[in-house]
Amino acid sequence: MPYRTSEWVDERPVTPRLMQAIERNAVALGVSTLQMMESAGKALADRALIEAPAHVLLLCGRGNNGGDGFVAARYLARHTEVTCLALSGEREGDAAANLHALRRCGVPIHEITCRDDLLVHDPLFSSADLIIDALIGTGSAGPLREPVATCVRMAGESDAFILSADLPTPGISPDCILAFHRSKGDATDVADIGIPIEAECCTGPGDLLLIPAKQRGAHKGAGGKVLVIGGGPYQGAPYLAGLAALRAGADIVRVATPHPLDYPDLIHLPVAGGVIGDADTEMLITHAEEADVVLIGPGMGSRSHGVAIRVAEAARRVVIDADALRLPLPAGKETIYTPHAGEFERIFGRSPDGRSRQKAALVSAAASEARVVLLKGKTDIISDGGRVRLNRTGHPAMTVGGTGDILAGVAAGLFCRMPAFEAACVAAYANGVAGESAAEGVGDGMIAGDLLLFIARILYGESY
Repeated sequence: MPYRTSEWVDERPVTPRLMQAIERNAVALGVSTLQMMESAGKALADRALIEAPAHVLLLCGRGNNGGDGFVAARYLARHTEVTCLALSGEREGDAAANLHALRRCGVPIHEITCRDDLLVHDPLFSSADLIIDALIGTGSAGPLREPVATCVRMAGESDAFILSADLPTPGISPDCILAFHRSKGDATDVADIGIPIEAECCTGPGDLLLIPAKQRGAHKGAGGKVLVIGGGPYQGAPYLAGLAALRAGADIVRVATPHPLDYPDLIHLPVAGGVIGDADTEMLITHAEEADVVLIGPGMGSRSHGVAIRVAEAARRVVIDADALRLPLPAGKETIYTPHAGEFERIFGRSPDGRSRQKAALVSAAASEARVVLLKGKTDIISDGGRVRLNRTGHPAMTVGGTGDILAGVAAGLFCRMPAFEAACVAAYANGVAGESAAEGVGDGMIAGDLLLFIARILYGESY
């Protein structure tokens, strides 16, 4: 298939949070976390065997990193002497399942509850010629507590070769760090654990994990303030976009438009005439400077383009949609552009025809770090000039007018609290899933407003 190309995979070190998102996307593609843990543990065992150890000591924590260690111990037991020190306590899911399996394999497992338990097993550290560090990994946070602190000290005092799984436990200086899927920092080696390319190149439910949560003590406005500028020829468009921004988590949305409509959740900013004109520029710039994100274009028509350019220049973060997508191209300090194919050709001079790979090359060439492009289509393509993501969610019923305004509003709401590229990716995914969900009930009778019922549930509901 045309989207299967490794050139779109970001090879840079990945943060633990992004790795969680990738794993969740992999699960949505049919690769279970149990499969990934099995592959990680097998890779860990294979790397350990390169050192031809006579005695391997595994240090296993309570989380998934420890689960990787349990899998490795099961494989290593076929080739060499193995002992496992496992932190005591409750385990869940895959780690618990693999500990249960290991208990049936004849591998000595000693549960460690306190520092004294470790001191009893001091000979294991001195006799081992290879120690696998599977204590904490990507779950590391805060200062080490006992018995982990003593475990780290004893490993450091050993002459054994130390192999860390994914990330070294703080305080351990490994001879080798085997990262799973992608490096999390200073990996020596990286193991393929079966995560599909699509888990990174295509949007998925894992992307929702990247949305920052509001703090418990957040005040009004902490979720972001959005200014929507539009309307004139098409009066409903800016209101659909504004409501979508609210559903995407923005706290305050102002809509500057010539046509007041009765939406009490939105703040209407009246303008001087029947279309947005020069007389409105100073007022709009003032509000744009106060807003976290400015969305310009829904339903605006072509007569207000000069105003769009000047207001965008005054804004920090801007989403440019619909009628504002024309030359000269408005731009803020950071900008998301959301063209369909015709608008893309109008502003960038090239028609995005052909296969996904060809389209992606065009979108990537048009984008930059400060200029993210979201090309709408059957498969949406998002790029910041370096990264490329595809979004495959959506439904044919979304050809109805207004769904693009919803997408722009969702992007603006998320842009308040996320970087431009990530906000555009999540917006495309959520908008498409909302369309799929709405179409389940009404099919081709769906209207754009139906998507609003699902946006917040998709972005923030536990079921998604």
